[in-house]
Amino acid sequence: MKKYPIYSVENFSCNDIHREFYVNTFKEHLKSHSFVEEPHRHDSYLMVFFTKGSGIHEIDFDRFEIKKGSLFVLQPGQMHHWSLSEDIEGFVIIFSQELYNLYFGQKKINDYNFYNSILNRPEVIFESEELPKILPYFNLLIHENIQHNKLQLDKMLNLLDCIHIEIARKYGETFSHQTHSYNIKISAFEVLLEEHFKTQKLPSFYAEKLNITLKHLNRICNEILQKTATEVIMGRVILEIKRMLIDKQLAVNEVAYAVGYEDYSYFSRVFKKQTGLSPTEFRNNTLR
Repeated sequence: MKKYPIYSVENFSCNDIHREFYVNTFKEHLKSHSFVEEPHRHDSYLMVFFTKGSGIHEIDFDRFEIKKGSLFVLQPGQMHHWSLSEDIEGFVIIFSQELYNLYFGQKKINDYNFYNSILNRPEVIFESEELPKILPYFNLLIHENIQHNKLQLDKMLNLLDCIHIEIARKYGETFSHQTHSYNIKISAFEVLLEEHFKTQKLPSFYAEKLNITLKHLNRICNEILQKTATEVIMGRVILEIKRMLIDKQLAVNEVAYAVGYEDYSYFSRVFKKQTGLSPTEFRNNTLR
């Protein structure tokens, strides 16, 4: 039975000073951690920036082409793996939510809307002329990481946040709706959805929790995401089912129960309607 691993920062970092923060060049990262080329998850935040080479990066069953300037941001729990060319180069950063939030206080990592499961756009492309805006921060991080200076972690976290700021600016340009006033409600909707999607699948529940009408919730979802509230909820449910199905230690009926479906036949019909495959077909096709 194959079980896909969940890695912590400690699986990568050997620094006793800051165990919850890992940074490396991509080539050095692969030398010591070749296992990351197999499908896996992280319980921390992950950033990968490619500066040379090509390949495919699969994140939660979506495929992205890797090229120079490809930057990926993943939040805890997302499944990913890649197939890479021999000349691949870039950077890897892994850090815990607790470390970031504790250091910055009132500013939280989730304030950056590119770490967002509803919008689910983990890729940002920096064109060649845009690389000078962000590449120096990665190089400074690598340099700082091998030093033994005072306030080392402070500097590294601030360099990380400079990278976050550049991503946020680029993300805002690429996805202009992110600055829309509705984004506050979308963020609140996401928090509620993450907490309740296994037991609450009706959009009226979330509208009530948000103190808005169902019509207004649908208007917000259509404006920002081009989806209905029901489609957003079901998308999150289906993603979780897919993540669980690739763990063969779980029986399919156990997966159904875990996401709130006591009637297996109904669960199977819902999944097939959304994906075109039965849960068993999806599992078999994915794990071939």
